[in-house]
Amino acid sequence: MPEGRMGMPKTDSSVRLRHPPSAALRAPPFPLRGKVSCSAAVNQAVGAGASVIALRDLIKRRSASGTTFELSVPALDVPRGGCLALCGESGSGKSTLLDILALASRPDSVKAFALSAQARQRSDVAALWQRGGTDRLAPLRARHLGYVPQTGGLFAFLRVRDNIALPRRLLGMQDDGTVEHLAERLGVADQLRKKPSALSVGQRQRVAIARALAHGPALVLADEPTASVDPATAETVMALLLEQAAQNGAAVVVASHDWARIQKLGLPRLHPRIERHTKDGATLVRSIFDQAHR
Repeated sequence: MPEGRMGMPKTDSSVRLRHPPSAALRAPPFPLRGKVSCSAAVNQAVGAGASVIALRDLIKRRSASGTTFELSVPALDVPRGGCLALCGESGSGKSTLLDILALASRPDSVKAFALSAQARQRSDVAALWQRGGTDRLAPLRARHLGYVPQTGGLFAFLRVRDNIALPRRLLGMQDDGTVEHLAERLGVADQLRKKPSALSVGQRQRVAIARALAHGPALVLADEPTASVDPATAETVMALLLEQAAQNGAAVVVASHDWARIQKLGLPRLHPRIERHTKDGATLVRSIFDQAHR
């Protein structure tokens, strides 16, 4: 298991387009530089809303070589238009928590997990897991989630343009210039005809970010989105994520070691509490992400 996974060692500019980009991705009417409160930005744009994510009493365990790592999330709520930064050391379970929120990994137990992509549309994810209704999770992921994993996860056989456009095409969305707009914002417009293998690590990460935002998802999850990019591009990346919350009312959850940037932007942070217990030669390491005691 790679390092950083759960508990195991190891200038923003507008561009002219033939078709205007999706409303959720147009340049914001307020600046996103310096210290920006995500909640303040939301109040200017869409106002406070109900939680997109409502999670209660989640447990996920991994064991190896006499050590058990337990991810514990007593309570986690991210409102519509809200942002949350998961901050913690490598191996504290940030990536695993994002995988669960992305419906890509199933916890060992969970009392409640509701995903409300729209004001009157609530999906009981916990009940679907319990009933084995995993086939119903795929449409939720496709329509309502945008996920940027650490590795990028691009399809090697698709050109950059097609990688970015893929979630829109799967949903039958028209080509409105959003792909070109995002590529321009993220500095990969000149790479659209290339395959991922011809890109640098940082460029592939930017393409993955564009793909995650292309269809205007209700929930955006990003695992170390600024780790492989230069400081100027990191500013653009974070601005785009904040815009998605402020203009489209999306919930944004970011796992990051870039604590100085998170603090500068004024984003709410959630640090885990680490507990270690040893009994009869076996060690339990528990990482607790709890909003009630952050």
